[in-house]
Amino acid sequence: MDDRSLVVLREVTKQYSPRFSPAISCLSITLNRGEILALLGPSGCGKTTTLRLIAGFDVPDEGVILLDGAPVAGNGFWVPPEARKIGMVFQDYALFPHLTLLENVAFGLHGKGKKEREARAMEVLKIVGMGGMAQRYPHELSGGQQQRVALARALAPGPVVILLDEPFSNLDADMRTDMRREVERILRESDMSAILVTHDQEEALSMADRVGVLNNGSLEQLAAPEVLYHTPATRFVADFVGEADFLPGEVQDGIVTEVGTFQDGSGLPKGAKVELMIRPDDVHFEPCEDGDGVIAGRRFRGSENRYALALPSGKRLRSSQSSDRVLARGTKVKVMVRPTHVVVFPL
Repeated sequence: MDDRSLVVLREVTKQYSPRFSPAISCLSITLNRGEILALLGPSGCGKTTTLRLIAGFDVPDEGVILLDGAPVAGNGFWVPPEARKIGMVFQDYALFPHLTLLENVAFGLHGKGKKEREARAMEVLKIVGMGGMAQRYPHELSGGQQQRVALARALAPGPVVILLDEPFSNLDADMRTDMRREVERILRESDMSAILVTHDQEEALSMADRVGVLNNGSLEQLAAPEVLYHTPATRFVADFVGEADFLPGEVQDGIVTEVGTFQDGSGLPKGAKVELMIRPDDVHFEPCEDGDGVIAGRRFRGSENRYALALPSGKRLRSSQSSDRVLARGTKVKVMVRPTHVVVFPL
């Protein structure tokens, strides 16, 4: 095992009922020290199950889980959650309403005197910027402030890893963005390793060093955010991570499509039918009376305009343009596609 490895899952399977497919199947994932790893995928893909298995709330049916080089689950062996030195931040924060913030954070600090527990609780409350509110109660806080307290409570015992289960889902859009940045800052400055579970791709791509994309309990790809975006390993990843359109093509002396021929690195034989992945930032156009494309729609998104371009075949491509470039629906255009990376999937 690599010395950097902190959490290791080896071919882990968990099935809650024989009537249903496994929640996760033969899942292998590694979290490195000092890394933030995001598990991304749609509802029901196995993200939270994976987190629960790492935390010790569930027991795997097959496979092995290692924490800091030592086995904690698998082959009939299981270490209970309280013995794993793992901090958990829940979606609903799970703060005790009848305890002050100081008491909430100090609650899990066992084996220490009251003064020592309170000193440590105050230390981490200051780290998350809540030291001045230590005597307040949870109901007196905003959602973002409660989130900071939940993080402080997870940090207080000095865990080897922090697990975050959809931690920003209860916040509004503006607060979610701010808290995302703040939580990442706290984790980085604390040199804390963390696994974040989310269905929000922007959240995963902006916070994590690496992102694992799950689908139906299986790992589709685990890579740096930019790798997932530019060179997705599967069509599911291409479609789920960022926006993508897919044009039919054929392997000849290149990938031949209705918007042009592109360099072929697929290794597929000539005549093979494929789909070419095209991102909105790959698509450019210019008004042209003889153009084959037509502007079918436009959505203003503040920082950009997102155009829908109709091609002669009826297929549509999305195009990202500057926020001040405004062209009318029905305008004929010449469509130019310049992909950063040519990615194709066999049909």
